[in-house]
Amino acid sequence: MLTTHILDTALGKPAAQVKIIAEQQGANGQWQQVGEATTDPDGRAKDLVPGGLQKGPYRLTFAVAEYFQSAGRDSFYPEVTIAFQVKSPGEHYHVPLLISGYGYSTYRGS
Repeated sequence: MLTTHILDTALGKPAAQVKIIAEQQGANGQWQQVGEATTDPDGRAKDLVPGGLQKGPYRLTFAVAEYFQSAGRDSFYPEVTIAFQVKSPGEHYHVPLLISGYGYSTYRGS
């Protein structure tokens, strides 16, 4: 299972209504969309890849520009893309995003 949540660190609050695209890299090196979600009021998106994970590279792309624009705030990044490896498909992969208008960070959560 692949999940995420987004915290707006400038406000100390979840980032709701952020569109997220999940992609998997195929053997040919091309990226293929395998899921899509929008964060809920708690900034969370659950089960981003409904068909289940497989070994290999994945990436999540967060459309953060729209989030900041809707709040009337400036931002430097139009989107944030996080690439990572799935090594054990049976495990839960939680990939949080901490954002502000001019920076972001991430980690593997639980």
